[in-house]
Amino acid sequence: MFETVLVANRGEIAVRVIRTLRALGVRSVAVFSDADADARHVREADTAVRLGPPPAAESYLSVERLLEAAARTGAQAVHPGYGFLAENADFARACAQAGLVFIGPPADAIALMGDKIRAKETVRAAGVPVVPGSSGSGLSDARLAAAAREIGMPVLLKPSAGGGGKGMRLVREASALADEIAAARREARASFGDDTLLAERWIERPRHIEIQVLADEHGNVVHLGERECSLQRRHQKVVEEAPSVLLDEATRAAMGAAAVQAARSCGYRGAGTVEFIMPGGDPSSYYFMEMNTRLQVEHPVTELVTGLDLVEWQLRVAAGELLPLAQREIRLTGHAIEARICAEDPARGFLPSGGTVLRLREPQGDGVRTDSGLSEGTEIGSRYDPMLSKVIAYGPDRATALRRLRAALAETVTLGVPTNAGFLRRLLAHPAVVAGELDTGLVERVVAGLVPAEVPEEVYEAAAAVRLDALRPAGDGWTDPFSVPNGWRLGGVPRPVSFSLRVTDPVEYTPRGTHTVTDDQVSVTLDGVRHTFYRAGDWLGRDGDAWPVRDHDPVAASLTRAGLAGADSLTAPMPGTVTVVKVAVGDEVSAGQSLLVVEAMKMEHVVSAPHAGTVTELDVRPGSTVAMDQVLAVVAPHEEAAE
Repeated sequence: MFETVLVANRGEIAVRVIRTLRALGVRSVAVFSDADADARHVREADTAVRLGPPPAAESYLSVERLLEAAARTGAQAVHPGYGFLAENADFARACAQAGLVFIGPPADAIALMGDKIRAKETVRAAGVPVVPGSSGSGLSDARLAAAAREIGMPVLLKPSAGGGGKGMRLVREASALADEIAAARREARASFGDDTLLAERWIERPRHIEIQVLADEHGNVVHLGERECSLQRRHQKVVEEAPSVLLDEATRAAMGAAAVQAARSCGYRGAGTVEFIMPGGDPSSYYFMEMNTRLQVEHPVTELVTGLDLVEWQLRVAAGELLPLAQREIRLTGHAIEARICAEDPARGFLPSGGTVLRLREPQGDGVRTDSGLSEGTEIGSRYDPMLSKVIAYGPDRATALRRLRAALAETVTLGVPTNAGFLRRLLAHPAVVAGELDTGLVERVVAGLVPAEVPEEVYEAAAAVRLDALRPAGDGWTDPFSVPNGWRLGGVPRPVSFSLRVTDPVEYTPRGTHTVTDDQVSVTLDGVRHTFYRAGDWLGRDGDAWPVRDHDPVAASLTRAGLAGADSLTAPMPGTVTVVKVAVGDEVSAGQSLLVVEAMKMEHVVSAPHAGTVTELDVRPGSTVAMDQVLAVVAPHEEAAE
């Protein structure tokens, strides 16, 4: 076993790897950008090395700096986690050339499986069923369109490089192929630096099933059963579970054998995942999609149903050890489900969010596990992936695991940063999810009913209770009646105390219930029902949901630049970085014209003109960092601009 391992990543996966290194008695080395100088993974590692400023290209993606950090700290091996350089064949080769063990598959296997076209051809030759689609690399637009027509509409256009659903486009009409191919190439080129595309048959209401494999350098390959990953939004997984309710033992064995063959076909070593797609109504039909040559985000559900620590066996395999178990000895026991907690705001269309973690509560124990990189005081910015943590529940059966996970999400508190925890709790209670009737489009079909349209009255009641409590005079002696917030007036009828508050729209609210306020909680009773919230700063939270409730001064608000400009002002929809500015002051624009692009956490948002007019103000340029709701530009209607 290694003496020292460098963890070439950040956040929750770095903390996760460090935990296993500590259990094995292996010294851990963390790396960090300036933005992560006080991050949890830095504090928990045995030592840490600064890489550079926040841009990933100058820190976590800098092969030169990572290798230098390994050399300076005496590391013998590098664990890449997932994301960043985890599936970068050049990084794996560079580690080997520097005398470091890359805790992952050989570089050639990474390169082969990273090319979706070559991967499909390789596993097809090994007898693994693949989705019908185009063949060959470097197809022209015309040949790709012809292949799509031959497959039969609808088809899915996919970048050959990259993953995570980026650049994928569903095309239902042959007449749209030319435009969609051009758009898909642009997106693939921007995301991966490679605009090679393939076309695949679209499977209606598909289920996404993946098989975990482990391979050692002695020729042994086993699978650890499947994970159901069909609950997705925008092609991104949000909930995963093991095992799948869809598979019987015969199908599980067949898919597992196919995954093992796929791993053997590329000379695999370490932990990897073979992803399959299948029609929801026909579990006997399954097709290879791709192989992820790294540890998966959802690996904890496999750990809980098998009792194996996958990070430990990544390390042991990389150190040359034999796999401990034969296939016949591997058993799946119970059921596990994972929910991904992300910095995103469901009320704003799931746009990336940010802020400072003011209060943190992460459930552990009683069949619940949280993998997290958070601590109170953590700053969540827009530079990195939005996933903050993962809450995983285990039980003897699926119903128990679901119930425990819903309860754990209700106990999860991340005040100061909007997250999707409450949304996920409601999703896990949806009848189709409870019944196991899943497909990759389910979340998009039901999402509108899972995002509350209004702020509950008890939120305003709790916010008003906090403000009332702050106004009460301290001490037990004589109290000036004018200082008591009870609406008392000299010689007049008491006037109810009210507050102007704002979550989304301003609300004038008069408290009408009873309440109890402490430093970290507030309880209010309305119409005989008691509601308890966690509190920190302007934030209130319960059952996984959170609300920033701020005082609203209508006069002050009207005097801000956004208030003065009114509907003419364009504000940042999320905290992030302005990547594109397409106009200048004085330019005439049309309604809906794209003016700027704001990027955060790998998501781009186009800011468009609210109406035809003239750009009278422009306060940002490419590279500008902006806060949520910050004024970016002002577009005055033509008549106002003339005045």
